[in-house]
Amino acid sequence: MRVWARRCGNGRAAARAYAIAHALEGMSRAEAARLAGMERQALRDAVMRYNTEGTDGLFDRPKGHRAEVLSEGEQAALAAVIYAGPDPAVDGVCTWTREALALWISRRFGKALHPHSLSRILRRMGLSRQKARPVLPRTDAKAQERFEKRGSARRWMPQRRPMPASG
Repeated sequence: MRVWARRCGNGRAAARAYAIAHALEGMSRAEAARLAGMERQALRDAVMRYNTEGTDGLFDRPKGHRAEVLSEGEQAALAAVIYAGPDPAVDGVCTWTREALALWISRRFGKALHPHSLSRILRRMGLSRQKARPVLPRTDAKAQERFEKRGSARRWMPQRRPMPASG
């Protein structure tokens, strides 16, 4: 048991193994538990798990987690909507914000989410909080093209003067 405890790599499982080793050597269970830093009842539970499962029973059990608010299918639908971008005529927004997405989720799935909770969901899905620049519906492409062709940036840059020749 002691050799396994040194090599297992998990401190809590090793402490349980050391406590069991102490108890097997004839030490009282209360003393063996105290040396391992646990209660006598915890040592009893570890011995029972060791008897039924072997050394795998000495490791911690996985803790229960709260179920996710959105199912995998709902998360996939949310990601598809985010990647497609909003339709201003249908969605009423020109960019997706957390508040707008929370409203969309409540309409589509009937689940009320706070925007901060939605931020955690988006982060878990691997999506960042960055927003794209909005494209205004009334932009004039020809005016933008004329602006780029004019070279307005060059007009405002200071001109370099040639150095006088020394002579």
